[in-house]
Amino acid sequence: MGTISINAQSLLPNRDHYQLKAKRVEKSIEIDGKLEEDIWAQSERAKDFYRVLPIDTGFASAQTEVLVAYDDVNLYMAIISHDTTLGKRPVESLRRDFSFGLNDNFLAFIDTYNDQTNGFSFGISAAGAQWDGLQANGGFVSLDWDCKWYSAFESYPDKWIAEFAIPFKSIRYQEGVKEWGINFSRLDLKQNEKSSWAPVPRQFQTANLAYTGTLVFEEAPPKLGTRFSLIPYLAGGLSREYENPDRTDTETTGDIGFDAKVTLSTSMNLDLTVNPDFSQVEVDRQVTNLDRFELFFPERRQFFLENSDLFASLGSEAIRPFFSRRIGLNVPVIAGARLSGKLGQDWRLGLMNIQTGADEGVPSNNFSVAVLQRKILSRSNVGIFLVNKQRTQDLVDSTLASSSFNRVAGIDFNLASADNKWTGKAFYHQAFTPQGRPNDLALSAEAEYATQEWAVSYGQAYVGRDYQAEVGFVRRKGFHRINPAAQYRFYPANSRLANHGPSVEMTQFFNTDFEQTDREIELGYTFNWLNRSSLTIEGEDGYVKLLAPFDPTNTGRDTLATGSEYTWKELALIYESDARKLFNYTLEGRYGGFFNGDRFSLNGEVNYRVQPYGSLALVASYNKLLLPEPFENVDLVLVGPRLDVTFTDKLFLTTFVQYNNQIDNMNVNLRFQWRFAPVSDFFLVYTDNSYPNNWRTKNRALVAKVSYWLN
Repeated sequence: MGTISINAQSLLPNRDHYQLKAKRVEKSIEIDGKLEEDIWAQSERAKDFYRVLPIDTGFASAQTEVLVAYDDVNLYMAIISHDTTLGKRPVESLRRDFSFGLNDNFLAFIDTYNDQTNGFSFGISAAGAQWDGLQANGGFVSLDWDCKWYSAFESYPDKWIAEFAIPFKSIRYQEGVKEWGINFSRLDLKQNEKSSWAPVPRQFQTANLAYTGTLVFEEAPPKLGTRFSLIPYLAGGLSREYENPDRTDTETTGDIGFDAKVTLSTSMNLDLTVNPDFSQVEVDRQVTNLDRFELFFPERRQFFLENSDLFASLGSEAIRPFFSRRIGLNVPVIAGARLSGKLGQDWRLGLMNIQTGADEGVPSNNFSVAVLQRKILSRSNVGIFLVNKQRTQDLVDSTLASSSFNRVAGIDFNLASADNKWTGKAFYHQAFTPQGRPNDLALSAEAEYATQEWAVSYGQAYVGRDYQAEVGFVRRKGFHRINPAAQYRFYPANSRLANHGPSVEMTQFFNTDFEQTDREIELGYTFNWLNRSSLTIEGEDGYVKLLAPFDPTNTGRDTLATGSEYTWKELALIYESDARKLFNYTLEGRYGGFFNGDRFSLNGEVNYRVQPYGSLALVASYNKLLLPEPFENVDLVLVGPRLDVTFTDKLFLTTFVQYNNQIDNMNVNLRFQWRFAPVSDFFLVYTDNSYPNNWRTKNRALVAKVSYWLN
């Protein structure tokens, strides 16, 4: 069991080197953090954790021990986290899904499918806060997913102990299989040390499923059969639109609906929703928008999140054929269903269908997505998909006939080598519309090679002028793009620096006639200290030829002409302080050219935490645009203080204020949450939008919602 002293960088993934036996028990284990049951004295221990950061050679100084058992209902874990440096353990708050780098914590990464690509993560902070998430694309963890499981912990001067009980019905896995991939990660911020049971090279996350050991069951985990969970909700609220003459009175609303989860097998799940309500979803964090193209904001609604990588990873970051936030933000969702999971060892399936209603001139539509993915090679996969938007409401206005449907079909290839040094993606997507235009396709190919010293990548993409992905996120159309990049890191010995080194990246856009429209060359040098602070110096050389009129302030003022060309240079400094300290901050300063003028900007985020009861954060952005006549100089200010209070691990209050003079708005959002049972909540949310210059209210709303998980 993990006793060979080696350099993690030279290790090839070999689960045979790191095996841990899970002992079967007949009697359920009480989850109290005390480890008093006989099974824990009899169980095999995963120990001798390897250091991953700040260097990945040798054993960790703060060692951890993990024991695993199971019965017909639960997978149990016992964790003993030893401290070599005594004192108060850094923890940010008691909130679920804590920030990894701001808390002493333990995490388990479980490859239940043995595909080294998809799995589940469960963890706990040194204050007892839970962490759970879905793993996809080789090990990236999405914390938006929650499930029902149980944990407890006990704290001692020289160690802290935790116990987990993870119901088998809360996760998905292959039936009849007695071995799972597994790894354990420990972050000890006092020592500034991250460690893992199976060694992981320091250029990768410890969540990377290419580097795991093996969990061996005495008998295969149980077959679950069909299971059913129901999550009904009841919501009500008050709202008022002060600027709409037809809606000046306070409106009262009430709603009821439910989500349901049907476990068809240990690896296949059916999710249903009827009249879902998303009023409790956290408000998006605003940004100062000086871009010519649409900004991306992540999905936060629970229904769209489980196995979301099947749908959300189609395409690339800026060329997505499916983006779930296109569904139901401006119209109600009537109902939806999603079938997702594994078909055998090498196949994954995702099917989704959602029906929306009509509202204020927006017709009702039906949205369907189908994805079939096949594992190939060691950790790569290829998939085919179809996205369909179909209007389900007849319209009298014939000018809208062209939007009766929109479809995108395609094939995606995702590359990941056995050691994860090679990663990449290639895809071909074809759009189908009533017009049937010729330039309605998108294709791309990119690859990256990463070692401790080098990270080298190259990407190329093409999007046709007529490519329409109405349910997707496509920042721009009608272009060719190339994007090479390289980075090198030095690792000095006997230094306060963990590493430092240069980077270079070039992004070029050409129109469909191969005339250059954009060029950005960025040179940088980064210093990373052992105390986790960092400094980056960047220089940029830019060029833009505008393809449409553009207001550089994005405030509705004068525009620059189509076809006008601009070049500029910019210098930036970015500093991140030691996040382990109670008071920590990030500062960024930029100065240089900006289209036909100059820009000076300061951006920062300041955090102060009161362990473990919460934190106070302030996000601020200031941009001064110096523009020639007939344009005017503009000062754009965005300030967003956020108070996050965790009274207990079940009682939370978040207050978020956002002042943004670019959109002339002051937003206040107060969100109270009481988790009165596992994955069962009461929410009370207040929202107010007003004009910042005279505090005149635009609109306000108060919403209450209660949901309960029945199974």
